[in-house]
Amino acid sequence: MQTINFELEGTYVELNMLLKLTGLCDSGGAGKAIVATGAVKVDGVIELRKTCKIHAGQVVTIDDAEIHVLADPEA
Repeated sequence: MQTINFELEGTYVELNMLLKLTGLCDSGGAGKAIVATGAVKVDGVIELRKTCKIHAGQVVTIDDAEIHVLADPEA
């Protein structure tokens, strides 16, 4: 499984934008489409809210990739 560490800029990132920023999809719209299929889990639970707020400490899983969301180093 591929592990991606993502550092927040601020207090949260929307789920569809997280997928875009980590390179797992080409655009925020594509991210929304992926979330709508039920393919994305947040902390082990399927997440269908396309713009749900993802905070530091959460783990997002899609296919064979796991994104670890880290706190903003400047916060």
